[in-house]
Amino acid sequence: MHAFHDIQFALQADTFHAPVKGQFAFHPDFLLLINIDGDIAATYTSDHPHYADVRQTLVAQDKLKVLEKGQYLMPGLVDLHCHAPQWPQAGKGLDLPLYDWLQNYTFPLENRYQDLAFAAPIYQDVTRTLLANGTTSAVYFASIDRAATELLAQQCMDLGQRAYVGKINMDNTEQCPPYYCEQNITAALDDTDAFIHNVLAIKGNENRLVQPVITPRFVPSCTPDMLNQLGKRVQQYDLHMQTHCSESDWARDYAKQHYGKTDVQIYADAGLLNHKSVLAHSIFLTEEDVSMIKAYRAGIGHCPLSNMFFANAAMQTRELLDSGVQIGLGSDIAGAPSPSIFRAAFDAVSHSRVREEGVDVRLSAGQRGTANARISFVEAFWMATAGGASVLDANTGILETGRHFDAIVIEANTTIGNLRIWPEFDTPRDILEKIICLAQKENVKRVWVQGKDVLR
Repeated sequence: MHAFHDIQFALQADTFHAPVKGQFAFHPDFLLLINIDGDIAATYTSDHPHYADVRQTLVAQDKLKVLEKGQYLMPGLVDLHCHAPQWPQAGKGLDLPLYDWLQNYTFPLENRYQDLAFAAPIYQDVTRTLLANGTTSAVYFASIDRAATELLAQQCMDLGQRAYVGKINMDNTEQCPPYYCEQNITAALDDTDAFIHNVLAIKGNENRLVQPVITPRFVPSCTPDMLNQLGKRVQQYDLHMQTHCSESDWARDYAKQHYGKTDVQIYADAGLLNHKSVLAHSIFLTEEDVSMIKAYRAGIGHCPLSNMFFANAAMQTRELLDSGVQIGLGSDIAGAPSPSIFRAAFDAVSHSRVREEGVDVRLSAGQRGTANARISFVEAFWMATAGGASVLDANTGILETGRHFDAIVIEANTTIGNLRIWPEFDTPRDILEKIICLAQKENVKRVWVQGKDVLR
């Protein structure tokens, strides 16, 4: 009999994942062995020659958990772009232009996070909410306040979410409101350095479950000196970097008028791009931008729903996927109101279909859309899991040996939510598409991060 001393538990589950872009794998009664470090030590498909023996041993050692039929195991979802302090404004003011929305709602709200008593319950709630929706990895913009941002990092650590947390930097007094702007670049950079050190020093964070992220808000909000100084820190510490990239006509035009360059060129010249950079939105990219993103192995956080409200155009998702750019999904709370990455995956598909079909009925069918622009639900699932993990250079997103065990269980039954499965005629692909279209918070029954059950 195998000893399996280093195995803390094993699962037998009908399992979905997408190791390859554009494809998915479904393994009925898949066995996954999770070691004491929270990593996947081994997997066995039901037709593996040792499957029965391994299963019998696990049962004998009381280490096997068997999921019920109608429950499906899949990788945890990855949210590449979430503004944690904007959670209270989700669903508000979405009829406004981006600039007005920021000035009227966002900046006044974010400014309140200098009050830790105000910040604490909101940061705990947004983290819990994302976990409850199946988001095991979240990339958070916080605010300019170091103490509150460190509080968010601590909340993520306490609740067990894999998190990438950024203290925002914004020091351009011409573009930022006077009450919410870092007037002193030296103090802002000192705060950034302290933030990096303090997050890495959180008790229990030796394996960097929670990581600091360099976060220039976007080109208009930062002076060139700020961008360059932050770039030095990306290079010095080999850190993740997150920012908004070419999100709207206004943002694109600002870069051209003030720098004579695109956002991507500005970030590259400042040293801000690396293989762990998350460029949210990335709507107005030139061919040179795409080549540069690929050269740096940076990635894009696609936020389809907020793009519909604020971006002025649709991202060329199909073309970017085909070009080999790494792409994942972002909720963009609160530029979009939903905390669900399943919703983001659904919106990515619908967004692409609108691009392909077009909207102007005065044009003929052959003229009104962009040919071959659609993406599939399987590709959206890949972006929500393996694609997002790849953007972060994270060892997650796929349920295979050697990966961190970040996973969720989706349950379909007739008493919760809207997700219904009819096994007699729903194929595995049907089931996966139904989960993306219909799964709600109520269907997320279990959430593991690094092998730890974190759903509360």
